Amino acid sequence: MTKVNIISGFLGAGKTTLIKKLLGGAFEDEKVVLLENEYGEVGIDGGFMKDTGIQITELNSGCICCTLVGDFTVALGQLIDTYHPDRILIEPSGVGKLSDIRRVVDDVSKTHDIELAGCATVADVGKCRMYAHNFGEFFIDQIESAETIILSRTQLTSADRVERCVALLRQHNEKARIITTPWDELDPAAMLETIEHPTFLLTLDDLPEPDHHDHEHHHDHDEHEHHHDHDHDEHEHHHDHDHDEHEHHHDHDHDEHEHHHDHDEHEHEHEHHHDHDHDHHGHHHADEIFDNIGVETPKHFDEAAVREALQELDDGNGAEYGRILRAKGILPTNDGRWLQFDYVPGEWEVREGTADYTGRLCVIGVGVHQDAVKELFGI
Repeated sequence: MTKVNIISGFLGAGKTTLIKKLLGGAFEDEKVVLLENEYGEVGIDGGFMKDTGIQITELNSGCICCTLVGDFTVALGQLIDTYHPDRILIEPSGVGKLSDIRRVVDDVSKTHDIELAGCATVADVGKCRMYAHNFGEFFIDQIESAETIILSRTQLTSADRVERCVALLRQHNEKARIITTPWDELDPAAMLETIEHPTFLLTLDDLPEPDHHDHEHHHDHDEHEHHHDHDHDEHEHHHDHDHDEHEHHHDHDHDEHEHHHDHDEHEHEHEHHHDHDHDHHGHHHADEIFDNIGVETPKHFDEAAVREALQELDDGNGAEYGRILRAKGILPTNDGRWLQFDYVPGEWEVREGTADYTGRLCVIGVGVHQDAVKELFGI
């Protein structure tokens, strides 16, 4: 019997960081395989996970909730037949629908000896409200389709704000176990125990309705309402360093001083609300809503220039570059090192990494100004 755990989460929530934590101490004496799905032309996270020694299969040709559903089913079956793992960790795309992944696992369980042994969604406590409001069709699906919800970055915010986030999540999932304790305080094995022994189990009948792939693709004004997200009381300033998430916020220099501007929920930008009349069970494909840039490049970069580009991206997010929700990359430097970077609105990090076969970067957002983004990074 192969156990399957699904670790989902919207763009930049911290799925990879959580999986690294689990791999660091939760799966002793188990043969584990990580199956990732990347949305975009270039897979990045496989490079981030390489140092763990875990076998990684990347599927980079599309979004799992649309073009890859069939291929993903085949890949999961082949992975079981080839590696006979004790456990498979599935990390869906940040814009994938968790309900679709659960249905794939159910289909494969009819022909292979596997069981779904815990399904979790990682949710950024500082962005829950904004993502639910703007991208509910995808974000809420992940919340409704999990037995365990794991809040990330709770050490960077107030107890009151955590409580408001939990109340929001409870509107969409009354029974899920919600982990609010900062990850640094939790043992990996204890986190897995929580994921694998929830207070209830979902069935296929409990999941949001499946996508209908033959539906008409309508993009009328009613489905794309513009709104201002004015939430002044959500504005908080933090001076804490998130060791678990390894975030360097608004990194202006190389010293240890980092400043986290927690402004993601009060941005005064026009944001696209894709769920007509707050219907979170729409039937869009990720390709209809989100844009992505995936680039492989042999170019060598200057670290200071990369940091400046990320700061400029944050300063011009929503206007000059489109609404950027996630960016990540692995890039070689002029002095022979390799850099890895992560970006979500208001938060970014640059760190040293291991060499890869070539430089790669991926940017995901809504209404992305592709030429401006490419010019920013010099690609």
